Amino acid sequence: MEAVAGGADIVDVKNPKEGALGASFPWVIKRIRAITPNPIEVSCTLGDLPNLPGSVALAALGAASIGVDYIKCSLYGVRTREDAIYLLKNVVKAVKGENSSVKVVAAGFADAERVGSINPLHIPQIAFEAGADVAMVDTAVKDGKSLLWFLKTKQLETFVAESQNFGLKTALAGALKKGELTTIYSLGADIVGLRGAACTSNDRINGTITRGKVQELAKIVHEADNEGVKSF
Repeated sequence: MEAVAGGADIVDVKNPKEGALGASFPWVIKRIRAITPNPIEVSCTLGDLPNLPGSVALAALGAASIGVDYIKCSLYGVRTREDAIYLLKNVVKAVKGENSSVKVVAAGFADAERVGSINPLHIPQIAFEAGADVAMVDTAVKDGKSLLWFLKTKQLETFVAESQNFGLKTALAGALKKGELTTIYSLGADIVGLRGAACTSNDRINGTITRGKVQELAKIVHEADNEGVKSF
């Protein structure tokens, strides 16, 4: 409710104790959807996923049944483009078969080399071939180093441009600071994800989201352009 009161466009539900894109419990997600006003979208994560397409597709089906607008599928445990496309295709099939209006987000990691995951700059092509709706890049290791530490603005511009050429929306996240929002906005992404920056002490695990911090972040985005990127 603090995120809603602060002016967030999307309320993203995840469990940081289980990883960068740790999954929350279905009853928690359902409750958040129930108390979030309808104009505000809700997204959830499936976890820092292994390369187990059947298990991941089953989890995706469950997520699609509880009223969310976005389902984020991380490619954490995937090593090759072929495996990533196969896993994601099955997620898309499971989600769209349950609710065609739910958008599937393909999430790669800017610091992929640190966790042995797939090159994040391949995500737009993978998302397109698998039939996903959004290409996203985040950070896997939450040690204070932001997205901009690992990928240069030119690389992110290419990521956004390629995604848009494929007809995909784009989302950028990863330990982003308030002072980095103007740079992120200038890249032309559709969505920016923020968690630690919206919490007390900038602590994504032990801190608490406050409407004041969310208001500060939303103001930066909305002042740049009311039609521009959305803010988690």
